[in-house]
Amino acid sequence: MAAYSMTTRSQSLSTSDAQPFPQKLSNDPVTNKAAQTTVTCVYQTHIAGFWRNVTVLWGKNLMNYSLSISVDSVEKEGVYMCKIDLKPWHFWAKKGYKAFEVDGNQMEAYWDLRSAKFSGSPEPVSDFYVVLVSEEEVVLLLGDLKKKAYKRTKARPALVDAMLFYKKENVFGKKSFSTRAKFDRKKKEHDIVVESSTSGPKDPEMWISIDGIVLVHIVNLQWKFRGNQTVLVNKQPIQVFWDVHAWLFCGPGSNHGLFIFKNGEGEGESDEEVVEEEDENGSKGDESECSENSKYFSTHSYSKDSKFCLFLYAWKIE
Repeated sequence: MAAYSMTTRSQSLSTSDAQPFPQKLSNDPVTNKAAQTTVTCVYQTHIAGFWRNVTVLWGKNLMNYSLSISVDSVEKEGVYMCKIDLKPWHFWAKKGYKAFEVDGNQMEAYWDLRSAKFSGSPEPVSDFYVVLVSEEEVVLLLGDLKKKAYKRTKARPALVDAMLFYKKENVFGKKSFSTRAKFDRKKKEHDIVVESSTSGPKDPEMWISIDGIVLVHIVNLQWKFRGNQTVLVNKQPIQVFWDVHAWLFCGPGSNHGLFIFKNGEGEGESDEEVVEEEDENGSKGDESECSENSKYFSTHSYSKDSKFCLFLYAWKIE
């Protein structure tokens, strides 16, 4: 079942089937495992003559999966939003189509998630597509079933592909937390795993691995619960920031550890300043450093200046 609505950033969503949607991707409080696991992805897309942010929110709770898509308005302070419930007993809802308007421009959304495969995350890993079409052009295409998507939409590829520049994920676990990220859009996704040992007679430790290789190993974590390190992934420098104070000094499930993975070399910021600034401001979507502080981009700035950021909120449970 799909529903579209228009909402401003100064208002909260009031529809009964709408998920709490982070208009500025703020830190939504999560207190227990029953809370929804979410993956939020923000893409830069060219729609109707303007660069706009398209935010895709994948969700999973004990009952079902959900998908929300919002498109920024450039005429007013707000977004156009679609929500799709993928309940197990509503097989027909896993494939659909919806036409809607963004600032007076016709758009179409197509999706086929009937055979989608998942790997612990609410975001599918294969055998699906989600498409946004504007002016007979595919402005956003997610998933690996590209041929089927183009055949169904009968639309042409965009002149400039949409680009993922921000990803935020809430995950739950006891000792291990995993996610996926693509630091270079021309290369494959990488598997990221954070593992920790924070209880028992030994001093707490933490390991951060990418594609099975441990790149960060922190001993005496009680003294090094905040920090950063630059690692190389396929010869590409990636900044890794962490703040796990809550793991060591707060009750289980009462707060999260924060991990940030960011393209490029560090620029001399202190560890605490970067983590605190990213935690407070980095999740503001189009106002963050990652988004170049603007909704509008030339092709030059789009291709060279946009940096990818991954925010991993790791919630420890018993």
